[in-house]
Amino acid sequence: MNSFIQGDPLLCIGCRTCTIACVVAHEGKRVYEIDPDGYDFHPRLKVVKTWLVSVPVQCKHCENPACKAVCRSEAIYQEDGKVLVDREKCIGCKSCVDACPFGAVNMVPLGFETNIDGTRRSVAHKCDLCHGLEGGPACKRVCPTEALRLVERDDIEAILVNKRKNVLVAASSPELARP
Repeated sequence: MNSFIQGDPLLCIGCRTCTIACVVAHEGKRVYEIDPDGYDFHPRLKVVKTWLVSVPVQCKHCENPACKAVCRSEAIYQEDGKVLVDREKCIGCKSCVDACPFGAVNMVPLGFETNIDGTRRSVAHKCDLCHGLEGGPACKRVCPTEALRLVERDDIEAILVNKRKNVLVAASSPELARP
């Protein structure tokens, strides 16, 4: 079971602090020194807001990821329970964007590199749970309302055990007995 970040729409206030933390975690302090008009801001998650709720949407690091299955260049791979993208291998075909059931994969321009036809080269971009960075996912660490949590294998197993117990209790309830 791979770990993933889960957002609670009842706690999320849509402040987008998580998106800023994501960019800073991956770009480092240099992001503060860059001309804002000359910098493309590309967090690895997206906050979806409606009139009633808001919640970050990001990669769920699936066990059998559809994005990896359709990746022709094998740029999407799994390592340490995470689904990652090798930007050097990515050919920008967008198959992973179409395949992701959560809408968690985006295409972003890769610096000022260009394709053979002169267009800017774009690559797949998604949450990597701050792979290789100290302290775990930055989005979770900075959320002011603690709306984000890292769900790990033990958490999933505990949820399943509780659900099974609830089913057994409900099944043995006299109210549910048939006349």
